[in-house]
Amino acid sequence: MAKGDTEVVIVGGGAAGIAAGRRIMDAHLDCLVVEARPRLGGRAWTMRGNSAFPIDLGCGWLHSADRNPWRDIAEAQGCSIDTTPPPWTRRSAPIGFPPSEQTSFLQALQEFHQQLHSRPEQEPDVPAATVLEPLGQWNALINAISTYANGAELDRVSARDVSRYDDSGVNWRVVEGYGTVIAAHGAGLPVMLGQPVRLIDRSGRRLRVETAGGAITADSAIVTVPSGLLAEERLLFTPPLPEKTEAAAGLPLGLADKLFLALAEAEEFDKESRLFGRTDRSDTGVYHFRPFGRPQIEAYLGGRLAAELEAGGDLAFADFAIGELVGLLGSDFAHRVKPLHLHRWGVDPFARGSYSHALPGKADCRGVLAAPVDDRVFFAGEACSRSDYSTAHGAYLTGVAAADQAIAARRGKRSS
Repeated sequence: MAKGDTEVVIVGGGAAGIAAGRRIMDAHLDCLVVEARPRLGGRAWTMRGNSAFPIDLGCGWLHSADRNPWRDIAEAQGCSIDTTPPPWTRRSAPIGFPPSEQTSFLQALQEFHQQLHSRPEQEPDVPAATVLEPLGQWNALINAISTYANGAELDRVSARDVSRYDDSGVNWRVVEGYGTVIAAHGAGLPVMLGQPVRLIDRSGRRLRVETAGGAITADSAIVTVPSGLLAEERLLFTPPLPEKTEAAAGLPLGLADKLFLALAEAEEFDKESRLFGRTDRSDTGVYHFRPFGRPQIEAYLGGRLAAELEAGGDLAFADFAIGELVGLLGSDFAHRVKPLHLHRWGVDPFARGSYSHALPGKADCRGVLAAPVDDRVFFAGEACSRSDYSTAHGAYLTGVAAADQAIAARRGKRSS
């Protein structure tokens, strides 16, 4: 086929787009992955920079690792899987959080999750915050955890959507970096980098896909861009697809940013331990000390707090995080840490957030977003997953599913 002409164009080279591209190639169809960034991986991004170790600025955990397809891919690539249980499955360090209070908090958190997951599907959807115990002692900290898990506070999160999330409880990591694995899985795919797609015109017999570098003609398309970009209509369709715009708006990307700090004299702290900055408010960070045993701190800051800090730039994150740590560990601690890396996903023009959550009443938007159009425009990405949303394996599985739909449609047309 001529340059700019393909059977299947895949819009977006993140986890979903790469998975779709592999599946299309395995089916011996012609495809082209068009990615706005100068790299593959999307919201999966491993970098080193001024660190001696690979750092995952995007997704970092192989959630549901016992059924996560990226684990097998990582092993096939020769990567090392670290099976150390995550810090959230163990008690936190007692600094600023006495063991007796942790027991009370963990019981409240467990009861909250039980209430969420025991809600019958036929009940009207409500904000997840309504499930909290009225005036509960630990409501603020449970809300903080929502900002790390959902990227948003519980008043903005659908209870039904959370109840549908399927987590096996097995959470592992890739020593070389999750982003490294995902990007490497795209090796050998036909790719155009640095080419944002602006419009998909489906008014003709074939699709016309307009990019910053020119137009591509295709028989079908798999759209894998984040829901926030569809909601903001950064990618347009002709004729318009208002149902997709509306569904995407019901699935905004929350915000969960990670700040990495270099840690001097790290041996004082237990490997894989964690501290909450504060336990009495929701606008606080959680600090993962010595991940993989490295001399680092991985700080998570999410929700409204992360949005406020993003407006202040990278220094605002460092000032806030170091300020919370000094409050726990003393003023001398400020001299023992220095910022390493951070990526502000909310202001990233090709992400506009970290991962999706459904607004109250909008859980079923995931199915609407995932539905094919005209049997030739297909949709994938973590926001399209009913039960594995917000994860790289959810993105992978939806990418494969969309590719299978495109393959079946192409073969059906060839035989007709």
